[in-house]
Amino acid sequence: MDKKLEPIVKTIQEKFSAAYYEEFRDEVHLFVKPEQIVDTLTVLRDEYNFELLSALTATDYWPQTEPRFHVIYQLTSLAKNLSVQIRVPVSGDNPKLPTTTGVYAVANWRERELLDMFGIEIEGHPDPRRILMPDDTEGHPLRKDFPLGYEEPQFTFNFDEIDLRKPYAKE
Repeated sequence: MDKKLEPIVKTIQEKFSAAYYEEFRDEVHLFVKPEQIVDTLTVLRDEYNFELLSALTATDYWPQTEPRFHVIYQLTSLAKNLSVQIRVPVSGDNPKLPTTTGVYAVANWRERELLDMFGIEIEGHPDPRRILMPDDTEGHPLRKDFPLGYEEPQFTFNFDEIDLRKPYAKE
């Protein structure tokens, strides 16, 4: 671990009982509870100059339900050339998190993407509506249980086989 990152990780672990998850390519991954994410991000921004929320996404561990999701906050300190990843485990039953738009304004659209793609509700969000999918879309496309329903690409060698599966085909 980078020596500049050690006191930061220690502080987050002490203040928020954060669990040390792993270190990968000089980047530390920490777990915090959903109710502590806003305070954790505020401390990292104000006390340790992590001024950039460079990524906000989620991972779906379905069929596991507890936790089903990890919401991932990737923070970068440009001044110190440091990066840290904060992970928040979220239940598969009624997944919710508090909004972090008060800490990082860029979280606005990224939290909307979490709602749209994963179905993770962001409590207190200033504009909680879909951002990528049409309003009448059912389901959330980045969940592992979302039905794929694709069609095999048609080439010259498989034209007859695919043509037989078309709705207009008569056998």
